[in-house]
Amino acid sequence: MARRSPGDDPDRSILDVSGVRTLPDLAEVLRALRRRHARQRGDGELTYRELASRAGWSTAAVAEYLTGRTLPPTDRFDTLVRLLGAAPVEQGALATARDRVAEGQRRAPRRPSRSRRPAVPRQLPADVYAFTGREDELARLDALLDGGPAAMVISAVSGTAGVGKTALAVHWAHRVVDRFPDGQLYLNLRGYDPDQPVSPGDALTRLLGATGVAGADIPLDVEDRAARFRTHVAGRRMLIVLDNAATVAQVRPLLPGTPTCVVLVTSRDSLAGLVARDGARRIHLDRMPRPDATALLDHLLGARAAEEPDAVATLADLCARLPLALRVAAELAAARPATSLAALTAELAERHRRLDLLRAGGDPRAAVAEVFSWSVQHLPEPAARTFRLLGLHPGPDLEEHAVAALTGGDLAAARRDIEILARAHLIHPTGSGRYGMHDLLRAYATQLSDAHEAEDDRRAAQRRLCDLYLAGCHAATAALGLGGPRSLPIPAHVTPDLSRPDAARAWLDAERPCLVAAAAHGPPAFVIALSSTLYRYLDGGHYADGLSIHGHARRAAVRTGDRPGEAQALLGLGVAHLHLCQYAQAIGYLEQSLALAGDPAAEARALNVLGNVERLQGRHEPAIGYLHRALRLATLAGDASQQGFALTNLGTVVAQQGRYDTATDHLARAAALLGRAGNRLGEAIALTNLGLAAQRLGGFAAAAEHLQRALALFRLLGHREGEANTLDNLGSVHLSLGQPHDAIEHYTRALSLSREINNREVEAWALNGLGDAMRGVGRHSDALVHHTDALALATDVSAREPQARAHTGLGHAHRALGDLTQARYHFQQAVAGYTALGSGEADHIRTLLADLSVQTPS
Repeated sequence: MARRSPGDDPDRSILDVSGVRTLPDLAEVLRALRRRHARQRGDGELTYRELASRAGWSTAAVAEYLTGRTLPPTDRFDTLVRLLGAAPVEQGALATARDRVAEGQRRAPRRPSRSRRPAVPRQLPADVYAFTGREDELARLDALLDGGPAAMVISAVSGTAGVGKTALAVHWAHRVVDRFPDGQLYLNLRGYDPDQPVSPGDALTRLLGATGVAGADIPLDVEDRAARFRTHVAGRRMLIVLDNAATVAQVRPLLPGTPTCVVLVTSRDSLAGLVARDGARRIHLDRMPRPDATALLDHLLGARAAEEPDAVATLADLCARLPLALRVAAELAAARPATSLAALTAELAERHRRLDLLRAGGDPRAAVAEVFSWSVQHLPEPAARTFRLLGLHPGPDLEEHAVAALTGGDLAAARRDIEILARAHLIHPTGSGRYGMHDLLRAYATQLSDAHEAEDDRRAAQRRLCDLYLAGCHAATAALGLGGPRSLPIPAHVTPDLSRPDAARAWLDAERPCLVAAAAHGPPAFVIALSSTLYRYLDGGHYADGLSIHGHARRAAVRTGDRPGEAQALLGLGVAHLHLCQYAQAIGYLEQSLALAGDPAAEARALNVLGNVERLQGRHEPAIGYLHRALRLATLAGDASQQGFALTNLGTVVAQQGRYDTATDHLARAAALLGRAGNRLGEAIALTNLGLAAQRLGGFAAAAEHLQRALALFRLLGHREGEANTLDNLGSVHLSLGQPHDAIEHYTRALSLSREINNREVEAWALNGLGDAMRGVGRHSDALVHHTDALALATDVSAREPQARAHTGLGHAHRALGDLTQARYHFQQAVAGYTALGSGEADHIRTLLADLSVQTPS
């Protein structure tokens, strides 16, 4: 660990790294180096962003290195210590220490973390029924696993549409699944979707979520997301199947950086850049050999195939020996058992001559369209129309209510059509009651819709779908008490029952990808209304989706001159950036929202959030000014929810100033107002802060009661940030009651939740709480680690109160460990921080400093 004698010049001390044995030891040395560099510069510590910019890395990578979660590679470690001002003699010693830690990690038995066990995803689709042939390709894939772990294995399976790339990848993945005990990831990148492929950013969001980083535990920047993904899967033996990629640029950010992972990519493109630059092994998949194609039909058709072998061979050729076409044709044949295979092949041959799509110069992809057209032609007309209209749906999948909305029919008809289309392999199940389409089928359905549905009918179908989604969002947010207006007058038979909070939350979570897609493609009025309706729901931890939906709404409002809609969208953007601790961007959006607000209620909303941003940065007087203005305007508008939010925020500010009686009055009024208004979220927030104020006044039983009520509400709403905050406060109550072990349990859960939603300020609070609880059970070294991590996080996001609390905890820990010089330094920093915040805690820390002044360093 970093040590120096009390009498040494702190700017000239040489780091002693002889005792460094573990990754936390090494991280502590790096942080000590960072602090020393700050003293030498005289203008504060280099932030994670500054270090990342100078090194050319992501901020996430820097955070992983300085908090001791990841051991930096040798070249990066050397760069990092130079940036932190290590002297040449120290650089050599630090490199030796790093190698010592690396060697210790190699020798240590791998034990799963008990506090943060990684998620083990099992995402592979079901193995392919009646998989036939492809023995050479399977053998080549098997051979990739025999080369040893020297480098990450990437295989790129390319070939034309419908040739069976996905089937090969999934079938092989199931054969080798036991070799990847840490999980298997599967992601359809929709590279040739007629609307929009999955972006690298969205793909990384899904991959991170699948590996245990749920919610918004995801940086905004794509490079930072990629770095977080590489960090998260480092050392894990995983198989990653990236299906249906369009370009190398879509794939490259998704590649892990560890030789323990195997990546299998499928694409119609040859992905030459992935082969040349990233070392991928290419496997080109051609159409099935005729014996394999007929063998597949034999298997699918059963006894009928044996009776008409010539017809089977002809059918295989008409399907261009493409597995997708073969399967669709076999299903159609099975649906017409009274018709001979010879008659069916003659019918297909005739259609082959008539279809314009077949004038494609022998392109085998035309065979897929032929068979699709053949299959669709024999659907009942209602099902055929449903198939055409499904091409208008913008999202990755849909369920029966969306089908009914598109068609304008009832649920019974929608269910019948879904069953028919699924049986014909024109749609496929993606989850409980949800169905998707192969991208070729989606493109074909869109083409048919354009050709056979009148433009007015297509617009009416899209309007009904938008009405369904907007009505569902209204109903769901109302059921959750998130301030949503009443549902729109949509026919009841197309709207799901979302009156129960659990059903409402499940519907919003399942439909969120479709809502994001609908915001990108929908008409302006719908997009603007969607942004407003989902404002509180997205505020609960879905920050990346919030930025997307509110961003689309803002652009739609600008195009149509809708100033109130633009103001609301700007408010949503400001709140999302606030939660991501990007305060400057938040203020910019909020000030624009305030300038555009056309009524007292809208102004109150913007002022409330602006007051909260100022509070979080320790600027209490500006915060109070904003919040009093918000309260006056909300009262004028008769908006009970905004009155309650203003009182909640005012109570929180005055509590931070140490005025707990006044805070209690504000917060009790807020909880009552919000409860009467049916605003469960606002009530829960007010109760959380009321519990904190009661605790500071010594009313621990009352504090626990308020916090338990808040926790129940947050869990009902699925509001994970609120749950994390409340658990953190419950930890403090248990600590005050002399129950540190109970406190540790609550803080640990709060820490886990804060990391899942990427709320780094809450994470810093939870780490500080854990540090205090560890001190309560006599584990002062552990307390030192937790407070150090909290200080690093709070500093990086400019969260001033958690910084001051971290310094306080570090002072206590160093004093308990006998390092009074470091204890004095951190108590002084805490006094400065609390004084700047106008907090009464500064006086308490001054008392601790006075006690230290009569002691001598040990």
